Amino acid sequence: MQLNSLVEQIPGVKDVLDDLVERLPTDDLPAVQQRAQMIKAKLPSIVAGLKILGKKDKFEPLSIGTYLERNAEKFPHHPALLFENASYSHRTFNMWVNRYANLLRKEGFKKGDVAAVLLENRPEVLVVVAALAKLGAISALINTNQREEALVHSLKLSQAKAFIVGEELFGAFDTIRGKLDLQGAPLFWLIDRGRTDCPAGFRDLAAESDVQSSENPPTTGTVFLKDPCFYVYTSGTTGLPKASIMTHFRWIKASAGFGLCGLNLQPGDVIYVPLPLYHNNALTVTWASASVNGSAVAIRRKFSARHFWEDTRKFNAKAFCYIGELCRYLMNQPPRPDDKDNPVLKCVGNGMRPDIWKAFKERFGIEEVYEFYGASECNVAFINLLNVDCTVGLCPLPYNIVKYDVEKDEPVRDSAGHFVACDVGETGLLIAKITEKTPFDGYTNKEANEKKLFHNCFEDGDTWYNSGDLMKNMGFRHAQFVDRLGDTFRWKGENVSTTEVEEVINKVDAVAEATVYGVEVAGTDGRAGMASVVFKGSIDDFDGKSFAKHCKESLPAYAVPLFLRLRSELEVTGTFKHRKVELKKEGFDPELVSEPVYALLPGTDEYVKVTKKLKGEIDKSKYKF
Repeated sequence: MQLNSLVEQIPGVKDVLDDLVERLPTDDLPAVQQRAQMIKAKLPSIVAGLKILGKKDKFEPLSIGTYLERNAEKFPHHPALLFENASYSHRTFNMWVNRYANLLRKEGFKKGDVAAVLLENRPEVLVVVAALAKLGAISALINTNQREEALVHSLKLSQAKAFIVGEELFGAFDTIRGKLDLQGAPLFWLIDRGRTDCPAGFRDLAAESDVQSSENPPTTGTVFLKDPCFYVYTSGTTGLPKASIMTHFRWIKASAGFGLCGLNLQPGDVIYVPLPLYHNNALTVTWASASVNGSAVAIRRKFSARHFWEDTRKFNAKAFCYIGELCRYLMNQPPRPDDKDNPVLKCVGNGMRPDIWKAFKERFGIEEVYEFYGASECNVAFINLLNVDCTVGLCPLPYNIVKYDVEKDEPVRDSAGHFVACDVGETGLLIAKITEKTPFDGYTNKEANEKKLFHNCFEDGDTWYNSGDLMKNMGFRHAQFVDRLGDTFRWKGENVSTTEVEEVINKVDAVAEATVYGVEVAGTDGRAGMASVVFKGSIDDFDGKSFAKHCKESLPAYAVPLFLRLRSELEVTGTFKHRKVELKKEGFDPELVSEPVYALLPGTDEYVKVTKKLKGEIDKSKYKF
């Protein structure tokens, strides 16, 4: 059922929700009726959101800058941004953005130009992104965990005209600076908490912008919905990060879907953002949701499970954003008598696992969970608009869940060569139709784009986006996330590229060949990295300490494989692809695996052999991976 149809039936929404009792994971009719009342109360906000979601004219002058300037005029004294002990009103924040924008405009920045942004979570990230957005320019948000080759690759991929580097990450940038073809591109430096002198070759962005005009630049009105606003980097099958293109169109639609139809925050309300701002959950879902109604975002430098609820009280946050692992970290904290003594009523994010969903809501007094499904490059999204437990919700846009042959690693086709849709209750591959209303903005790498597309799926000439994810068809246009496919898996809130990890492992002199995949670990979300490794010499010569040192020095922490399987050879398919299906099933269980299996336990610096006893301890969550 289309979302528009649902709203048309709002006066009789109970009938619609009664149908959910038959199809969705809830047997509590009073709770369903309560959802009906919630939808009725939010009807004006939902209708406003639907009007924005229905926009088709991508040449409409509507952008991030439009929202910021409107909020500065309409809600000048309400908070827009909170950080540590500082609060910035909408007017103050917009003037700050304008000074940066006007400086960059004088430097010649114009629509389509790119600036690489390497900053940890702090107000300047949003200021820089917003300033560039007002010019129609693009921010390339670099993952702050990247180092060496991955960092060089991401910076080169951005084709940046300028580089904006925070003091806190200056060392990481300076290490690889000589590997970049800067060609006279300006290097801007932003002071953090330490040194005040600007490094050689850099310009002090804050100091230079302080003397600029704080008036709105004339360029805001020339930025259209179709224009890109930033790049978000994601791991893909190429083995190195890809730059996913985010447009103002998608940001504005996120403000409607998540902000108006979902969270419905009001001026003066605060949503807490414990995630890194290079993550789309923070930069698009949350910031857009707050901006649409003049609400505020509260940001933290780095996530802390111990201080999380303390922060929500400090900021008086009515909502927060999450990824699934974050919620489990909060659940793993020792219970406290004041767990429910917090101002949070709702949250928005993705990856909340069914095994903790209800317990999480109960323990912390959360009333509404707006779980969603989407990806930086995906052209559709699901959102749990009806607040039904353990589902990513509904999607009004054209998608399908089709039968998938995991062994062959491809969708099943019928005798006519067409995909086969899954029935209600079945699990398959999520695909989304590419249309004028649901375009695929893709990546900056055109070759990577084609790899994400399927053609002639249900009829000649149609094109569909390949999500790479398995979903369960729940009925009523609802779905439940099941697992990821292909060459990436998710761990610690990050997409891990198996190819990238394999390349690092293969640099070890003693390694002949390696294949990487994700395996399930009891008590955790996502999948932990595991590598099957063939050594040139004897397996007995394996040095667990030096191997761990190499991986930790060469990879972000979330990408370091936690388990190893030492083998004499790797099985491959007829097309020389590694066979990972059996490897994933066998995992690190020494009773299923005849070869030696090793684990890198939390807080240690050496791989140790996995025995039956150690496997049992891991299964009982003795070690907090």
